[in-house]
This record gives sequence, structure tokens and C-alpha cells, in this order.
Amino acid sequence: MKINGNAVRVGNVIEHNDRLWVAVKTQAVKPGKGGAFNQVELKDIRSGTKLNERFRADEQVERVRLEQRKAQFLFRDGAMLTFMDGETYEQTMVDETLLGEPGIYLQDGMEVTIESYEEEPLAVVLPDTVVMEVVEADAVVKGQTASSSYKPGVLENGAKIMVPPHIEAGTRVVVKPADGTYVERAKD
Repeated sequence: MKINGNAVRVGNVIEHNDRLWVAVKTQAVKPGKGGAFNQVELKDIRSGTKLNERFRADEQVERVRLEQRKAQFLFRDGAMLTFMDGETYEQTMVDETLLGEPGIYLQDGMEVTIESYEEEPLAVVLPDTVVMEVVEADAVVKGQTASSSYKPGVLENGAKIMVPPHIEAGTRVVVKPADGTYVERAKD
């Protein structure tokens, strides 16, 4: 699907210079002289390299729609992860690098979304939140108020996060895998 260069938005996947790119940042620029343009920071989906590009309103770019399908995580074999489609029971193996940093939150049986282009998996997206157990938490410092201060904690997967003072070891918490932040205490 062709779109105008000034219509590229953050998160759009476009085909440019025979490669797939995702728009990371966009900024509409209206210089005093000349026509307006869209300054876009692009990240190559496959290699991760970045590129800054200017698209004018009259330029056409090819917007790509990634195929998304739900899958369940089965097991890890070295650096390869195996997922199963819940409807067709077809198994897909992907390299763990497709998950990036949030991959540390992957759990057995977890439902994920695999994004692919022309049958090639390009990304594995974890759920917005996951429930994990805090295995280590610092003691509360006397005089600390619950509203403004956090203390370091370690999750069952080894990830370090900041948790409120009332969270102790053994408590299950809800965490955002995208940035590794505490959301709330898990409801059991």
C-alpha cells in the first residue's frame, strides 16, 4: 500500500531501498525556504541498523503490513525458540534475538504474537504484562514513604526491577516486559 512521505508515523513498517524498515521517530519540518518534509528515523527490521531519511509530501513510500498470528511458547533449544500455532498446531522455530531484551520474560506456555513478512518471522511480541515472583527484595528503610520511593528487587528470571517498599520476597508482581517496570501486585 502506497502512502505519502508525510504520512509515515512511528511504528509503521515501510519498504525503502529494497529493505524493510520500522519508523522509530518522526518529525514534521517546515523550513522557511522550500517545501515541508517528514524527517524519519528508520530501523532495519532484520539487521537493526538505523537510517535518517527525509520524505517530502509528494513522495510515495510502500507501507508494509506484517502478518500477525498467535502462538504458544513450547521450549528453548540453545538460541532457538520453538512456538506452536494454537489453531494449526504448526511449529515455528525462531532465533531468540527476535525477542530482544523483553525475551528474558518469556515463560513456558506463554501466548505471544509472531509478526512475519512473506512467511519469514521478523519479531516475537510478548504480552503487555507478565506475572513473576520476586525472589529477593531489600529491606524497607525506616521513614521511607510508599508513594514516592522504590527499592531494588530481583525476579525469578534474574531480572532486576524497582518495586514499592511493601513488596517482599515471595510476592508475585505484574511487570511490563517492554521496559521491565513494576505495574502492581499480582492478584492471586
